[in-house]
This record gives sequence, structure tokens and C-alpha cells, in this order.
Amino acid sequence: MRAWAIVLLAVFHLAAANPATAVVIKLGTVAPEGSPWHDTLRDIAAAWQKLSNGQVTLRIYPGGVAGDESDMLRKMRIGQLNAAALSSGGLGEIVPEIKALTFPLLLHNDGELAAVFAKLGPRLSAALDAKGYKVLTWSSAGWVYFFSRRPVTVPEDLRPQKLFFWGSDPQYVELLKQSGFQPMSLAVTDLLPSLQTGLVDAFAAPPAAALSFQWFALTPHMADLKWQPLPGATVISAKVWGEIPAALRPLLEQAAADAGAKLQARINLLNDQAVEAMRQRGLSVTRVTPEAEERWQSLVRAKGLPVFVGTRFSREIFDAVQATLLEYRRNRGSGQAP
Repeated sequence: MRAWAIVLLAVFHLAAANPATAVVIKLGTVAPEGSPWHDTLRDIAAAWQKLSNGQVTLRIYPGGVAGDESDMLRKMRIGQLNAAALSSGGLGEIVPEIKALTFPLLLHNDGELAAVFAKLGPRLSAALDAKGYKVLTWSSAGWVYFFSRRPVTVPEDLRPQKLFFWGSDPQYVELLKQSGFQPMSLAVTDLLPSLQTGLVDAFAAPPAAALSFQWFALTPHMADLKWQPLPGATVISAKVWGEIPAALRPLLEQAAADAGAKLQARINLLNDQAVEAMRQRGLSVTRVTPEAEERWQSLVRAKGLPVFVGTRFSREIFDAVQATLLEYRRNRGSGQAP
């Protein structure tokens, strides 16, 4: 009997060391290893491991090995992945309303983006939650600029160049074609080889992404025009989140939010540093004058507004974004209407 008691005691000790509640979370991201976004996810993984005493392990699949964002969402739906770091493109497949925040040339700076998120972020988080996705942290990759083989100042400069278009969106692709552009609909993981083979001549991305993925090496020109912000979020399946012990969830959520806030505080500096690093490697930044920017604005108003508002996202969310911007600009003393 004493021998059996010793065996049972050993089993109990093993159970304590390897709790039945242990959860392994598989997270996909297109961010390459060594990039700021990948480093942030690693920080979250380390914090979760420590806070949970090994009960929660975050396993990261970087660099698009789990596929593009559409692929990652599909894998989350069937349980092959449990979480993903997504840009507004991927998030927009779940909740189209987020596309209102990325309408071209609508927002102009980080203060405006922060004001819009402060007002509408809880609403967007709730909409994602209703679809089965728990938001761990919101963030932004910065501002999107055009990179191209030949200089771009006005729309006519971009139209002859084959423009990378992330993912498959027939309505948006058709809009670009009707506006005289040559969109090439591809997965983001195909961008570098497409630049190398000449299938693509131009793309739109934040400078830090252009540097991290080494896309800029084949597109030596950047137009100094803030086309749109690129917000994103790290999300986890609400079902898997519910499998984590309830006492741990607030701690893990706070750790993820803290890591995201730390990254966000660095984003502007990272993008400025990326532009300087690319300049030193041959990147030429083309100034876009106010007159040239107005030509882009006119194109967006004439072609974009009728297609986007009311179809790609609701008029109501677009009006809410504009109202927030108007209030923010009035408080800042700007007379510029949204």
C-alpha cells in the first residue's frame, strides 16, 4: 500500500507541474522575424508564459508561413490557428466598418487617428467580439505611402505602373481599373517575388514594412503623401480565449495591451528611421505639393466616395468618423473640414 501511495503522490506532482488547463495558442502573422511587430509578439509570448506559470504558451508563426491574412482567418475558423496579428485589410473581412478609418486621404495625422480610435475603438472591438474574435491589442503600422520604380507625384504618374493590390477584392480592383490604374491582385507574401520578376512596379505600404520586407530595394521612389493609416489588431478566437482560466485572462490581456502600447509609442520613430535607412540605400523621396495632393483628393472624392460609402461600409460609420474629425480639428484650432 505504501508503494501505491508513493506512485499516486508522484502522479499528483506531475499533474501540478503540467496542469490540465495548459493552453497552446497558435498565432499567425505576415510580419517577418526580427521586425518590430514580430518582436512585440515575442514579448507578449514571454509575458504570458511567465504570468501563467507555463499554463499558456503563445506559439508564433511569422513571415507568412501560415499564409496571407485571408488564409489565417480561414485557418482560425477551422481551428488550425487560434490567433492572428491582422491589418485593417484582414479585420475588414470580419467587420467592414473598420474600412471607414482607412478611407484614402481622410485622416491626416496621428492625433486624428488617436481621436477616432478613442471614439470608435470600443464599438469596433464589440463588433469583432460579436463575430467570435477577442481583441487583445489595437495598434497601427503607421501611414501608407506609395513606393514605385518611377517617381510618383500625381495620379497620372502611377497609372502606367503595375500596382500591387493586397488580396482579392473584385469591387475595389474594378474601381482602380475604372480610375485608370493597373492593379495586380496578389497575396502580400507574393509581393517581393512579383517585384523581382517585374510583375509589379509599385505598392502602397508603411516605410517600416517596406524596409522590414526589403520591398523598397526594387522600388527606389517614395511619394511623400500620407495615403491612409494602417491600423491593425491582434485577435484571438473567443472560444480559445474562454479556455484560458478566468483568473488569468485580465493579466494576459493587460500584458498584450502594454506590449501593443509600447510598440505604438515607437511606430512613428520606427517609420522615420526606416525612411532615413532607405534613403541611405538609395531611396528617393518625391515631394507632393498641395496642388498635386488636391488632384489626388479630387480623384478620391469623384471615384472613391460613391463606391465606398454605403457599400463597403455604412454611411453611419463614415459620418461618425467625420464628426469625430470635425470636433478634433475644431478643438485643435484647424479650420480644415473633413
